[in-house]
Amino acid sequence: MQKSSIKISEMLVKLFFFSSLLLFTQISVGQNKISVHDPVMIRENDTFYLFSTGWGINVWSSTDMKNWTDEKPVFDNPPKWAVEAVDGFKGHIWAPDISFYKGQYYLFYSVSAFGKNTSCIGLATNKTLNANDPDFKWVDHGKIIQSFPNKTNWNAIDPNLIVDEQGQAFLSFGSFWDGIKLVKLSDDAMSVDDDLTEIPTIASRKEDSRLPNPPAIDNNPVDAGGNAIEAPFIFKKDGYYYLFASIDYCCKGVNSNYKMIVGRSKNVNGPYLDRDNKPMNTGGGTILLTGNKDWYGLGHNATVSFDGTDYLIFHAYDASDNGNPKLLIKEINWDKDQWPTVKL
Repeated sequence: MQKSSIKISEMLVKLFFFSSLLLFTQISVGQNKISVHDPVMIRENDTFYLFSTGWGINVWSSTDMKNWTDEKPVFDNPPKWAVEAVDGFKGHIWAPDISFYKGQYYLFYSVSAFGKNTSCIGLATNKTLNANDPDFKWVDHGKIIQSFPNKTNWNAIDPNLIVDEQGQAFLSFGSFWDGIKLVKLSDDAMSVDDDLTEIPTIASRKEDSRLPNPPAIDNNPVDAGGNAIEAPFIFKKDGYYYLFASIDYCCKGVNSNYKMIVGRSKNVNGPYLDRDNKPMNTGGGTILLTGNKDWYGLGHNATVSFDGTDYLIFHAYDASDNGNPKLLIKEINWDKDQWPTVKL
């Protein structure tokens, strides 16, 4: 009887060990299992929702930010207005941005042609993100901003909604051309309340805004030029607005050299300064993260806070998987000078 009890105990210990090992393996690799590009995240009740570039906008859900369930895309069919506005658009939607504003979820998204500023930012809203809720329904509000080749020296993609301390909503956006732009939105945040011919540049790699855009390098799109900055995300914390952006080149797999920069301001309109007090709109920006032997390049981040912990959400090009983009979630720490630090 005693020997049988010992054997059963040994079996239970082994079973617990291997179950724990399996669970640890799932947890440690779970967040890297899914292939995403330009991810953003939000939480409703006990569920996290991830939105990313994809056909109709990719959507994922999770209860632990590690194991993800593929949900139905936002759009079954390409929005009619987008097909009409952007020649060749078939429904592959870029760089969504999710926020909860005035009682509903706002999902800004990008419609474009690669390497051109034939682009638009659209908006869809929903009362809930739970597809099983009877109130679940995406309502598309159409075009919010449009850019035009040889007319606007900015690119209407990569939107991010930020609301200042006074409750005023702004949208940052931009990719290449003159850099990152900021516009004031209407009270319902469904239209622009700004003169689009006068909107400021809040971040650029050009050290002199009066200079023309630098030329494209290597085999990169000629029209886009060489001002390789995009994907703004503004995050409020402890009296500062932190502007995160991505520089250099995404979307090249093993040849991607994407990286993240950051600056901050006491005012949502800027100027945003880096650690060396260099303005981001004249080439400033402190490097936050770069690639390494495991990740060729990384960027297009979102920044979120859950239960007092801040997280950086981004994609990185996996060296162990032919440079395919994967989801990474990293905790943000803040140094004594209130600058963010992240370990890859």
